[in-house]
Amino acid sequence: MTIQIGESLPQATFRVMTPDGPVAKTTDDLFKGRKVVLVAVPGAFTPTCHRNHLPGYVEKKDEIMAKGVDAILVTSVNDVFVMDAWAKSSGADGIEFVADGNGDFAKALGLSMDGTGFGLGMRSQRYSMLVEDGVVKALNVEDAPSKAQVSGAENLLKDL
Repeated sequence: MTIQIGESLPQATFRVMTPDGPVAKTTDDLFKGRKVVLVAVPGAFTPTCHRNHLPGYVEKKDEIMAKGVDAILVTSVNDVFVMDAWAKSSGADGIEFVADGNGDFAKALGLSMDGTGFGLGMRSQRYSMLVEDGVVKALNVEDAPSKAQVSGAENLLKDL
């Protein structure tokens, strides 16, 4: 069952890169008491994610943050080292990259997808979400992993 607007996010543990190396962060660590834009992609460095989806959030970061957003998080079913490399190579300063390495969060949301036909294994669907204090306020899920319109920054700005 896919998470719905008005529901609380499930508890999960992510990995984030810090200057001292990878650190575990829980759902509460990332969302409690904060207004957060969460962007999920099927895979770091994959063409649609890297060329079409993430750049909109990098470009619109200041505009999104000016609407009272505390953080923009990008998540993917990739390890923390890949997410860190993607963050650095994307010029995404000020955007937090959180690894859902085993896909536990994607599964708990009901937003996982089977990418085995493309050699990707289980991944997250592409979506954007507005979360306030751990509660989903807006959810924009793409109907195909190759699309990045519904979940794009321009559309997300309409939810703010």
